[in-house]
Amino acid sequence: MLYSAYRPTPLGRILLAGDGDRLTGLWFEGQKYFAASAGEPMTEKSDLPLFRLAGSWLDEYFHGQNPAIADLPLAPRGSVFRRAVWDILREIPYGELTTYGAIAARLAVRTGRKSMSAQAVGGAVGHNPISIIIPCHRVVGTDGSLTGYAGGLDRKIKLLELEGAKRTCLFVPKKGTALQAEENFRSYCCRKPEKSRF
Repeated sequence: MLYSAYRPTPLGRILLAGDGDRLTGLWFEGQKYFAASAGEPMTEKSDLPLFRLAGSWLDEYFHGQNPAIADLPLAPRGSVFRRAVWDILREIPYGELTTYGAIAARLAVRTGRKSMSAQAVGGAVGHNPISIIIPCHRVVGTDGSLTGYAGGLDRKIKLLELEGAKRTCLFVPKKGTALQAEENFRSYCCRKPEKSRF
């Protein structure tokens, strides 16, 4: 059985989902693929210790701290390939960025392959069912484009700003509703690059 609870955050209301012992989902209300991986009806139960623990983690995070991902019992639901990508996402240090291509290269090494599709990795990153905690917002395009965040580009930018992400010139692709996000991001672009530890 899956349980759920809504929780307010500075970036909008989120839905937490879990099996009672482990967190299986965290989605911004209305985001792309909202609760898609739940796979079964959820019963609202906001007083679960699991949700209190996740809430404390989120409070620390939104107050500019770097709570450990390992402090939370996570059980994202997805294929073996997607779970392997999400495991790599957990390794991206707080405030650091990586690319879909870098994740694909790392996954190829782990699986003993010559190469791995960055596009397939992008699909797995986009379907990450535990936003923020499994930090898919730290992934950008090889060309520096800020793409692929199911919670919306404005939120991705705000999460990166909160973490003080070290970056060179990043940009929002000029299409759709991303134009407003680009305006919000301009003052945060073109910082001195720092070597990533990822």
